[in-house]
Amino acid sequence: MMTSRRVKMLLILAVLSFLLIHFYFLPCSNNASMEEKPSPVHILILSSWRSGSSFTGQIFSQHPSVFYLMEPAWHVWVTMYQNSAKVLHMAVRDLVRSVFLCDMSVFDAYMSSQKKKSDLFQWETSRALCSPPACDLFSRSDIITAGNCRTICGKYPFSKVEEACKTYSHVAIKEVRFFDLKVLYPLLTDPSLNLKIIHLVRDPRAVFRSRENTMADLKRDSNIVVGSQRTKGETEPYNTMQVICKSHVKIYKAGSQAIPSFLKDRYLLVRYEDIVRDPLARAAHMYRFAELHFTPELQKWLHNITHGKGQGAQAFNIGSRDALRVSQAWRKTLPFQKVEKVQNVCKDAMDLLGYRLIQSEEEQKNMSLDLLFAQNSS
Repeated sequence: MMTSRRVKMLLILAVLSFLLIHFYFLPCSNNASMEEKPSPVHILILSSWRSGSSFTGQIFSQHPSVFYLMEPAWHVWVTMYQNSAKVLHMAVRDLVRSVFLCDMSVFDAYMSSQKKKSDLFQWETSRALCSPPACDLFSRSDIITAGNCRTICGKYPFSKVEEACKTYSHVAIKEVRFFDLKVLYPLLTDPSLNLKIIHLVRDPRAVFRSRENTMADLKRDSNIVVGSQRTKGETEPYNTMQVICKSHVKIYKAGSQAIPSFLKDRYLLVRYEDIVRDPLARAAHMYRFAELHFTPELQKWLHNITHGKGQGAQAFNIGSRDALRVSQAWRKTLPFQKVEKVQNVCKDAMDLLGYRLIQSEEEQKNMSLDLLFAQNSS
């Protein structure tokens, strides 16, 4: 009798053990064997106009793992141009957050209901919008120029922008319409985002000279930048530079000197001059920061595009050029009187970011490239 009861108990335990294994352990095992899709990495290239940001954006755009958009907040500023940059900060931030989350319905507020992919500002500079699923005529791993893309990829519907975005592990945005890092704190603390900020700066004297060459194109943006402080005449471009330089100081101090815990390892300052002096090393550094692999194909492309013979005559065209020489062209073309004025309004930024002041016209022409940087700069 006792033996029979023991057998029954053993059978019951065996059945319970089988059910436990079947309904608990096996599903866990199956889940463990399935690779979970990692959370996307979000990269914001934060800069100002004529600072090499379009070129730096291409370093990310051409990566096969990156969905990239160039200045999507252009649409905000075009639609709401009567306001100041400070007033528009919230709208710009909300648009950037939506793009990072691949929610492109945010553009409905700024674009026609009949919009096409080609209505998106500078869409052709995004390799992701020139390859599947946004365009079927190039391979996803191709290096794609804006000219080739514009010719044959513009007919696709706007819905392809969101569809493409959702297939990438990294979403990168280049934006020139933020003037205070604290505006971005809600994005840095947003659990749905994994945001990393690359703060790109350039010598203010070079920025000023480049802005002179594109003054008409930047007129509306410059008016929004200075807002109520708008002036006319010779002082106007210097007032704009002063606002831009002050914003770089504010962003740098917030990002590197008074770091909240949520900014740890998520802010990187990069000088454009350092990129063009050593493109491969600096790109590798930015890729590591962004958790991207620097492929041999990208290394070859970057070397070729920065070691060409072009002189960068077309202001908004990213083509092969002698990048180092072009970056220093201002030293021969910007009169020393203007250099002095730029240095006066941007002195704090130049000191903080490691750019040496020039004291005379002779020094401007004869100073070596290395001496243009302060001794304590990277």
